[in-house]
Amino acid sequence: MLVLGMFVLLAVPGQALAHTARRKFVLEERFLPQNVRSPYDYPAGTIVVVPREKYLYLVGGAGSARRYGIGVGKAGLAFTGSAVIGRKAKWPSWRPTDNMIRRDPGKYARYAGGVPGGPNNPLGSRALYLYRNGRDTLYRIHGTTEPWTIGKAVSNGCIRMVNEHVEDLYERVPVGAQVVVV
Repeated sequence: MLVLGMFVLLAVPGQALAHTARRKFVLEERFLPQNVRSPYDYPAGTIVVVPREKYLYLVGGAGSARRYGIGVGKAGLAFTGSAVIGRKAKWPSWRPTDNMIRRDPGKYARYAGGVPGGPNNPLGSRALYLYRNGRDTLYRIHGTTEPWTIGKAVSNGCIRMVNEHVEDLYERVPVGAQVVVV
């Protein structure tokens, strides 16, 4: 049986490895998008990110908000304060920052030339780029190829969402929308 399993692995390594790379997951209900009473008093259209709770709120009118579950940067790497959405992209390309490459060259140096947009790109299906004072902060609200990480401290500081959820947010907010990380 072991020999047969090794033969299958050698005969179709791409399929065998791809199958094991996929993880089944069930997102906790609290991290699903839902309309809630807004716990924050910001103007409608403001995105409020609450890293400690692993939530992102899109403030609506009349005290309402749309809440999404997120994965956020590890302690010490996360963005704080305010910014605006400086640009948006569908199926964005990605390049690790110079700091990421310096911190962990074994993991990131091979991507120094960038990764084109598509289903295997770490930014997922959509990205909202955070700008401050007209300059790119290098922080993003983006999708993920690892949706099981929502609700955890997992990224290099960016705010990650399930692809379908970031697609929903992407359609609801314009370039110029205010973002506040509390």
